[in-house]
Amino acid sequence: MMALTLNIVGAGHVGRVLGRLFNGAFYVQDVLTRSRASAQDATIFMQAGTPLHDATALRRADIWMLAVGDDQIAPVCAQLAATGLLEGAVVFHCSGAKSSAELATARQAGALVASVHPVRSFADPAAVAQDFAGTFCGVEGDALALAQLGPALAAIGARPVVIDASAKTVYHAAAVFASNYLVTIVDAALRAYQAAGIPPDVARELARPLATETLANVFRLGPEAALSGPIARGDLQTVARQQHAIDGWDKPTGALYAALVDATTALAQRKHLNQ
Repeated sequence: MMALTLNIVGAGHVGRVLGRLFNGAFYVQDVLTRSRASAQDATIFMQAGTPLHDATALRRADIWMLAVGDDQIAPVCAQLAATGLLEGAVVFHCSGAKSSAELATARQAGALVASVHPVRSFADPAAVAQDFAGTFCGVEGDALALAQLGPALAAIGARPVVIDASAKTVYHAAAVFASNYLVTIVDAALRAYQAAGIPPDVARELARPLATETLANVFRLGPEAALSGPIARGDLQTVARQQHAIDGWDKPTGALYAALVDATTALAQRKHLNQ
């Protein structure tokens, strides 16, 4: 049997990695980006596809992947739906923040729709493409669309997890907490060490075992068991002294510390209930 054809619209880090991985599971046909140079660069990375920068040159395809920015999903989908090329196709986007409802115009044009969000950092596309197997992907949308995408996802080693489309924004916020805000909190720790006169390179080495061992404990034991420190012990005087000191050193970091106290106190209460 001939492989299903795949058109890719948008080929940033996520789009080009998935395009490269899907090559074989699908026949990568047209790759549309905003410029001829970026389209050519994307197809070279994917080792497949015809580079396009003019939407009028797009051909029909069985599968359409929209790997554009979140705010562009709905307008790009509407433009594609107006061409009549989407009837009978599966259209999916890769956003973690937006649901498949952004593809309503594709559904109205006779397509099945879905979203597939790989839970990975794509800062280094080549590295992710080499080490993608085992990556979780949050998926939702039309059941028939997910059924058609399923074999290709299995072929690239993805681990689909069905999510509630109505909670897509909360789902994406979870990734922000687990990744982006984690970096912000570690940065605050490193700057606090440096404020105490510790050189930056030494500060990173001081924080490394605390951070890595704590994360290992969270995933091995659960957050309640992993929590330690003054709030877990009920040492509110130490918390107050730290708050006062941090406020005097750096107001924004003091606000961050204060914002985490209530959430950590609630976690500590769960910890004691489980003991």
